[in-house]
Amino acid sequence: METKAQLAPFQHIEVQLRGGAPWGFTLKGGLEHGEPLVITKIEEGGKAAQSRKLRVGDELVNISGSTVYGSRQEALVLIKGSYRTLNMVVRR
Repeated sequence: METKAQLAPFQHIEVQLRGGAPWGFTLKGGLEHGEPLVITKIEEGGKAAQSRKLRVGDELVNISGSTVYGSRQEALVLIKGSYRTLNMVVRR
């Protein structure tokens, strides 16, 4: 028996954060840990919370036009390289 959750496709959500670091979210996982790269915390009042687009559990798939293949280290380099604006795509 299939549930509605099993039938629903993934959504890809574009997120743009402005104003520079700190961006107000925490990542966990990655290829290094054998897990998807997911948002685990959103700081109250931070830029991520103010955008109202990110949620805990979202999987990070693209940063500033670069596909993230699941490496946390790769994601951190791309995030730190985003000075004033951080563009991301997450899968939910």
